[in-house]
Order: sequence, then structure tokens, then C-alpha cells
Amino acid sequence: MKDIVALHRAEYEGPPEVVAAAPAVVKLLGEQVEAADSLVLAAALSFELRVAVSTRRDASLRFFAADLGERKRTSIGNLKYKREDRWANYTKAMLDLLFREGVPARGLNFTIAGDIPVGVGLASSNALILASALALKTLYGLEKRAEELVESAREAEREFIGRAESLYDSLTAALATSGSVSIIDLRSGRRRALPFVDGNYVVVITDSKVPRLSVEAELKQREEDCKRCLAALGRGTKKALRDFRPDEVEDLMGSLPESVRRRGLHVVEEYRRVLEAEDALARGDAAAFGRVVNKSHQSLRNLYEVSCPEVDWLQKRALEIEGVLCSRLTGRGFGGCTASIMERHAVSEYKKRLEDYERIFGFRAVVHEAELAGGFRVID
Repeated sequence: MKDIVALHRAEYEGPPEVVAAAPAVVKLLGEQVEAADSLVLAAALSFELRVAVSTRRDASLRFFAADLGERKRTSIGNLKYKREDRWANYTKAMLDLLFREGVPARGLNFTIAGDIPVGVGLASSNALILASALALKTLYGLEKRAEELVESAREAEREFIGRAESLYDSLTAALATSGSVSIIDLRSGRRRALPFVDGNYVVVITDSKVPRLSVEAELKQREEDCKRCLAALGRGTKKALRDFRPDEVEDLMGSLPESVRRRGLHVVEEYRRVLEAEDALARGDAAAFGRVVNKSHQSLRNLYEVSCPEVDWLQKRALEIEGVLCSRLTGRGFGGCTASIMERHAVSEYKKRLEDYERIFGFRAVVHEAELAGGFRVID
């Protein structure tokens, strides 16, 4: 990773006063069922995004994305959302919120740099706003706990950008401890942590490079299918799909379109898979945990139908290699990435298999290796 202190000094002719970092987040179970008040199992990764900040003597606000070689600028009096500012809007959102909360408005210089792969579902935007939030909290000496800072960041996004990052991404990136995974209960908004199984494991993110078309419409249809399934099950109650048993969904066969029933069944079973994974980790049973994650991929393929032949191939080939614990589609699907957990010695063999992937499908898959990591932090 580039030296952000040196980058900041070169850009602004002075060192930063604070440098903060926030990690990437990978979802291993449950992220497709956010609207169902379900459970998500996620982990912070060793990829991270860093934000350096220093004060200015004027009212200017300057933003430098070192990895992109891009610069944005505005002023305190003209602090507003601009579509063309893209990445800078996340830092601007936190500034807008804090200024409205009474933090003294002053000119600031920001430098942003990191190594989170972009466009592979590792919550890089979430890392940017959380690193910005932590840097500004430290700069101004604000008395905000990590959970409060998460809520501030989400509020800032909602009001300034019009939408907020996923709660499970935010809580995991802020609160994770090294070597642990997070289970986020979307009904209560709370997080619980579990140590990951012992072993020399790495997380391998493989970008299939499959072009994704009409994803939003497909995902919207699945949400609507889940609502129809819930309506048939709930009969006017305030329950969510997580509150029903798989056999209750099975009983709907013939009374609902089969695609609707399958979507609902995936959500109901995925909730239970997170609980099974939690139990396996509590017992230190790596094999049982891996089986749960692999079953989740089968469900995403057969019931929720968000996988594709290329991703299925990557998942299956990974599981053929000795030392691979589990592999699963991660992210929104219809292409995208797999997340595989494997022992270090298995990585080289896995990469060799990808030569066949390019020959068969015509896409050159890209591999990103990472370890489990802790949450956001201030860098001394």
C-alpha cells in the first residue's frame, strides 16, 4: 500500500494530523436476505482504505484520491452533494453532518488511499465513510463510541447521498476483532462476535469477470417473491420469513408459483444456516462450518437462483482441492465473486485451476488474497 503520509505531504506540503483506516468486508452467509430481518455472517478483511486529514487556514475543502489520481474541491459554504464528485461525496457527507452538529467549520485537506479491490462487493464505499468518520472524530476529539459513529455515518449517507450502506457492512468494519467473524441480527441491529476456527486459513476472493446485466430488476423480483411467500405464510401477522420453519414453506407447494416458494425457502433456510455456522464455530468445528457455507451456495444456485455457470464452476473447482474449507458466491450474484476459505498451501493449486476457467469461459478470473482482520482504527 502506498505511504499515505508521504502522499499527503507531497500533495499539501505538510503532514496529516490524523490517519484512520477501515477494512473491507466479505459476506459469507445471508447477505441476500437483508429485507427479511434475517442474520448475516460477515468478516473484516486485511484490505483497507485509509483517510488522512489536516487543517487549513482558509475555508477550502480539498480531496485527493491517490489511487485514482483524482482531485475534488469545494468550500464550507458550498458543501453539497455532486454526482460528479463520486467518491468524495462520502467524506463530504460526514463533514456535512458534523458541521450541522456544531463541530467548528474549518478548511480541511483529505488524502484517500487503500488496497480494497473495487467492484467486487467488499464494501469499499463503507470503508471510505467509516475511515472518514473516525479520522474526523479523532481530529475534533469527539466523544462518540464506535456504535454511535456507525450510526452517524449511516445518517450522514441517508441525508447527504440519499441511501446508507448495509448495516452488516458498517458494524463489521467498525467492531470486528482480528481472527473473528461477525453475526449481525438485522432485526435487532446488534452484532455478536465469534472467533474463527484455528488454522492457517486465508480468504480468497475470485472475481469471475462475468458481465452483469439487469441485476437490479432480477434482485427486485426476488424481493417481491419473498414478500409474496411471506404473505402466504403470515396471513396478516407481523412475522418475518425467519420466523417460519422450512416445512411450512414446503407446505405451500402447489398454492404458490414454484419460483416464489423457492425464494422464500432459501431465506428461511439461510437464517438457520447462520445459526448452524455459529454453532459450528462455537465448537471449533471447521469442517461443519465449511459444510454450511457450501450448502448456502447450493441454495443460492438452486433456490434463490442468483448464481451462474461460471461462478458455479469456480466454486466446484475450489472444493476439489485439498485444504479448501468452503467456497460460496458472495455479493449480489449473476456473476461477481466467490469467497473461498482455504489453507495457504492450497492457494497455488487453486490458481492453476483458473487457467482452465479462462479456456472454457473466455474470462480471465482475478484472485485477491486476504486474511481476517480487525475493525477501523487510527494509525499512529
